[in-house]
Amino acid sequence: MYRKRILYPEGKNKALTLSYDDGTEYDVRLIELMKKYGIRGTFNLNGCHYTSDRVERETNRILSVSEMHEVYDPDFTEIATHGYTHPRLDQLPSSGCMLEILRDRMALEKETGRIIRGHAYPYGTYNDAVVRVCRDAGIVYARTTVSHHNFSLPDEWLTWGATCHHMDRALNELTDRFLNETPVKRGEDGWLFYLWGHSYEFNALQNWDLIEGFFSKVSDNGDIWYATNGQIYDYVNAYRSLIFNAECTKVFNPTRTDVWAGINGATVKIAAGETVQL
Repeated sequence: MYRKRILYPEGKNKALTLSYDDGTEYDVRLIELMKKYGIRGTFNLNGCHYTSDRVERETNRILSVSEMHEVYDPDFTEIATHGYTHPRLDQLPSSGCMLEILRDRMALEKETGRIIRGHAYPYGTYNDAVVRVCRDAGIVYARTTVSHHNFSLPDEWLTWGATCHHMDRALNELTDRFLNETPVKRGEDGWLFYLWGHSYEFNALQNWDLIEGFFSKVSDNGDIWYATNGQIYDYVNAYRSLIFNAECTKVFNPTRTDVWAGINGATVKIAAGETVQL
């Protein structure tokens, strides 16, 4: 019987990504820890804080434009949208929702020079109309606040749930399972551990040791790919674009991304633009 499963770059069986919201001053310390342990992730920002509409908060100071450029190192971080003014998008008319997302994209793209394609729903609220607006606004993936407590990849990228929040009681159990078990024995696709939260929560609860402990535990593992949300999205879609012949004896990679697959128990690299005999 023919079987195939997604593997990550270099044939790794697992991947890990982060998603943190709001762009507060505590992102500085979080990103320092990410660099220390070689972790990568996505930061979801509100564009109004980086334009003439900037509004200062009484607590959890928002990073300035100059700080944003310095802190969000592109080698470790991706920047995504989080609503221009952080509204409940499901309570807006479609036109207002579109304005919030497009203004956010435009402000962040202007300041960073990056192409912004990701999103995290403010307050975790959305509905079918919001999802349609995100798609029409050029958003290719959007994170919810749903924790599914597994390591599966999304079927629908615009309602992408996470493995868990960093304060989830199941964090340690999930981490141990992720590290000690393997998807190969289950015949499953490569696993993804997706952690989310807000960096200011570590300051409020004085539990920075929690996230550093997690990073220390999952870091420097040769079977884990450490990636941003966008890198996960791009790689998985490249894998899902593979074209097989009818007999499944050849596979063509039409993308510009090298991908790896587990095919009938063997690890196979399908380089960008190449056809591989299986």
